[in-house]
Amino acid sequence: MKTTSAILLSIIAFSGCAQRPDAIAPVSMAGAFDGISCQKASELLNVERVNLAALSKQQNDAATGDAIGVFLIGVPMSSVGGGDKAGNIATSKGKIVAFENRLQRCR
Repeated sequence: MKTTSAILLSIIAFSGCAQRPDAIAPVSMAGAFDGISCQKASELLNVERVNLAALSKQQNDAATGDAIGVFLIGVPMSSVGGGDKAGNIATSKGKIVAFENRLQRCR
């Protein structure tokens, strides 16, 4: 019984951990930026790449914090405390894909 409880608690704890940024899929934003100019798409792409880099650092920090928290106390502390930025990263990646697609049609 104790073994089953320990396994169940481990599964629950690890399922709440923050993912690494490279494991997060982009949100589809197909056609969302078709109406903007090529110059504006290029500018926004550069801004979004900087944003994604910052979010990725925060997410890596959260994933590391979760791993340490689960190891020490059994709770993914960063995710519990709002450190998980997976949704923001997925959105940022989706914007980058959409801007890149827009720029492909500018050439």
